[in-house]
Parts: sequence; structure tokens; C-alpha cells
Amino acid sequence: MIRIDGVTKRYPDGTVAVDRLSLDIPDGAITVFVGPSGCGKTTTLRMINRMVEPSEGRILIDGEDSRRQPVNTLRRSMGYVIQNAGLFQHRTIVDNIATVPRLLGWSKHKARSRARELMERVGLDGTLAKRYPYQLSGGQQQRVGVARALAADPPVLLMDEPFSAVDPVVRKGLQDELLRIQAELGKTIVFVTHDIDEAVKLGTTVAVMRTGGRLAQYAPPAELLSDPADAFVEDFLGADRGIRRLSFFPSADLDLLTAPVVAADATAGQIRTRDTADAPYLLVTDADGRPLGWAEPDLLTDGPVDPGRLLPCGRPFVAGRDSLRAALDCAVLSPTGWAVAVDGTGRVTGVVSQQSIGEAIRAAHAAGRPDGADAGASAKVAG
Repeated sequence: MIRIDGVTKRYPDGTVAVDRLSLDIPDGAITVFVGPSGCGKTTTLRMINRMVEPSEGRILIDGEDSRRQPVNTLRRSMGYVIQNAGLFQHRTIVDNIATVPRLLGWSKHKARSRARELMERVGLDGTLAKRYPYQLSGGQQQRVGVARALAADPPVLLMDEPFSAVDPVVRKGLQDELLRIQAELGKTIVFVTHDIDEAVKLGTTVAVMRTGGRLAQYAPPAELLSDPADAFVEDFLGADRGIRRLSFFPSADLDLLTAPVVAADATAGQIRTRDTADAPYLLVTDADGRPLGWAEPDLLTDGPVDPGRLLPCGRPFVAGRDSLRAALDCAVLSPTGWAVAVDGTGRVTGVVSQQSIGEAIRAAHAAGRPDGADAGASAKVAG
């Protein structure tokens, strides 16, 4: 465990970047520091590996004052990932990843073997090993940065806004990749971001910092969203924090309808035998059960379905795995107001209306706020 005990960072000009900060960062979890610019997030991160020295207070790592360790030994025991990856431009990808193991005295063969193993773990094709950073996309470079930080298998991983310089689609992929890797490795991760959505998605616990380097609230994401400590935290979370909170409720209890789901080759007679009264539209699937689009019942005849006359079905959600927020989002974006549920293979398992999702949301709220541990697990899957 990392304990930050009454830490203050004061610069010679009198500026206080961090003010009497105290909190415990648990082992094997992701702790996220979030807040406005200038609130001391990055300074706190850098004090953990002594890139910045505290003016007052102590930082204890497994009970030992970090200042008692040689600074190079301390830093090599921690992976460090920054924005834009910070790669060595004159080294190949495999040698970038192998940097710390080589500094620790590993043989070139062993270090490169470890680097290639980590390339696979972070989702990089092995054919990229001999390329240089400028030959990779921004997202690929960030994956290299994560792999390099993991190369010597450090127990602690420090990440300073590592995904902020990439586009939203790549960023989501990198977040999902980090959660997958964390599920496998169980590192102690300290993550800095200015994005509350990223903090809620990634964090096991979230530390909200206010300007002046003071801690405003330190709590699991579900508790943060349901019970902000004060007006500052509430404003920082935004007006849509209620929608974000739905990320912590699972979709497993939704009442899915299967009668409105019809195969493209179904006949009008077969469809009329179903009880489709509850659904104003029918969801048409292909022969493999994957969604093609919505159709009004009177558009389906004994002849083949005309794909050009189908309404788009939008993005489906994975039943039982994704959250109520994901299901609601799918329904809102659907031209019919109905969401399509699929299994892990993309095959349709049913459809559900906005009304039914709303009822599930009311039931979830009536049951009380989600348990912190379960909420964290749900969010990590649902995003």
C-alpha cells in the first residue's frame, strides 16, 4: 500500500501545489486523481516516485518512507506512463520496451523476449517490433508506453494522463485494454486524468482534487456519483452524473422480448402466430441471428425482406454484461426507441423498450445504491 501522509508541496515563490494531502492507495487497484488544471494531480503522482520532493509530510510504500530508498532504485520499481508515450525515437519498438530490463542487467535476448511477450499482452502486432515510434499511430505508441512500463514487472504503475492525446475512439480502446491488463495482472495503478468520465470508468477509487492542491473527496466511483461531498464535487461531476451512475447497475434483470425478433426469411403467416402486440416494430435478423434493422409489421410479406426499407437498429448492448446506461443509450439512439440486446457473439437475444429500461432504473434506485465492489466490477465491463 502507498500511504500519502500529510504531504505538502510548496515552491520557493510561495505557490502551494499540494496542501496537506493524506490518503491511502490500496494494493492491486486503480486509484485515479482527477480535478481541474493546477490542482496538484501530477505533482502528487511525481512525489510518489520522487521526481518531485515533498516540502512536508511523508510517502510510505509498504510502510517504508520512500526517502530511505535510493531514488533510482525507487523509480525502477515503478512503471511510468506519460502523455504522448515519451518513447525513444532512435530505438525500435522492441528496444523501447526492453529499456528498463536492460538497465536492470537483463541480457539483450531475455529483455527482447519479454518485450515481445508484452507487445502481445497490450494488443500490438509482433510485426511492429522492428519499427520506430514515428512509424506507429498515436494509439499504438501509447500501447508501447504501457508495455515499456510493465517490462520489469513493477508492482506499481504511475500513469500521467496517458490517453489524453489520442482521439475518443482510440482512447476508449486504450481504456478497455488497461482494464483487461489490470484484470490479469492486478497492479497498483495510480492514474491522473482531468476527465471525470475516464476517472469513473477506470477507478476503483477516485480522488477529486480542488484548486490549491486539497482533497475534496476520496471514494469509489458509485459513491462519488450518488453522494458528492460538496458543491464543488457536484459541479465537477457535471449535471449528467445521474446518467453516469447507471454505469454501475447491470442490465441482467431487463425484461427482454423475443417475439418481435424475426428472421429475414420468415413468412407473414409465421409472424402472425407470434404475440408481437407489445412492440410497434419487428427486429429483422439475418440467418445467423444478427440484427439487420427494424421493420413495421405490415412491411413484411411472404416475399423476401427489402433491406432498403428497414430502419437502422443502432448499436446493440450485450445483455447481462453491459450496464443499464449502455442499454438506455442504445434505446435513445434507436429510431424506434427500442434497444437491441445481443449475446457475446453478436446474436440477438431480445429487444427492450425505453419504458422497460426506465422501470428497471427505478427498481435499481429503489433497491439502493450499488455495492462498491460490485459497482466497480460492473463499470469496468460496461464502460
